[in-house]
Amino acid sequence: MKAAPWILALLLCLPTLVSGQAEKPASTLPAAKPADVSSRDAIVAALYDSISGPAGDRNWDRFRSLFIPQAQLIATFKKKDGILTHRAVTVQGYIDGADKYFKEHGFFEHEISRKVETFGSITHIFSTYESRETADGKPFERGINSIQLFNDGSRWWVVDVYWTGETPDNPIPERYLAKSAE
Repeated sequence: MKAAPWILALLLCLPTLVSGQAEKPASTLPAAKPADVSSRDAIVAALYDSISGPAGDRNWDRFRSLFIPQAQLIATFKKKDGILTHRAVTVQGYIDGADKYFKEHGFFEHEISRKVETFGSITHIFSTYESRETADGKPFERGINSIQLFNDGSRWWVVDVYWTGETPDNPIPERYLAKSAE
């Protein structure tokens, strides 16, 4: 099947449209540990592991190595005035925003449930999470990470992570709390 000309044009200019700059070559990314990108399970585990830990530095090169160069991390939340909004950042933008907090605070996030859909080289995961200040502490937040993955035939890549936290007026539905059998 031949792609329509407008699709090809969009694909050629999309990285520049999204980032406002030329596409960063994958060769400039830190090399990923093969074990981190060998499967869907491995890359999701590496994603959570790379941001989790006691107060202190994180291995940001490991974090960067999981993502395609144009990846985004997008948080949705309700502002004080009650309006729903979002904040989208690049991988480096996330690092710049989170690094100081992680240096001063423990943060442990882990997956408690997962729903997966795959077609060809793309996978979508609804990953329900809990966040804690210590590894065995009481959760201070739960929510859902919508994680898009791409498999290029040799490894898995995170395309984006789009999330929202649970609130009293937006509780996590039971179907996203139950363990799924894949």
